[in-house]
Amino acid sequence: MTDAAVDLDSRPTKIMYVAEATAHGGREGYVTSQDGQLELKVAMPPALGGDGDGTNPEQLFAAGFSSCFHNALVLVGRREGFDLSGSTVAAKVGIGPNKQRGYGLAVALSVSLPVLDQDVASKLVDAAHQVCPYSNATRGNIEVTILLG
Repeated sequence: MTDAAVDLDSRPTKIMYVAEATAHGGREGYVTSQDGQLELKVAMPPALGGDGDGTNPEQLFAAGFSSCFHNALVLVGRREGFDLSGSTVAAKVGIGPNKQRGYGLAVALSVSLPVLDQDVASKLVDAAHQVCPYSNATRGNIEVTILLG
């Protein structure tokens, strides 16, 4: 399935890796990856009426986005000659109803670059936001706020 509104410049020119995962039972079941590396119980969080006895899609998205963004940040930093040891990226993913009677997401990324001054850190974060596949996938689709601290 392709989306006609996709920014053609953000699409990959070559697929280098494909991840495969299968959901069993939706938000009250489990997820597995094709290679067996991932097998997790999924449960609705208490805020959405569940018991919270398992992970949920928002936590998985937060883990994916934060690790991917952090990797992009380290890559950009290395290209510019900076060692980003000790840096971290934390993600918060919120879910709630939208105006189309469905649900939408919002993301807040908190970036810590303790060894860099604010101007350099800000430039690296902006560059990482252009490189990160999650940033490119969500740009224009969901609200992504980046906090530099």
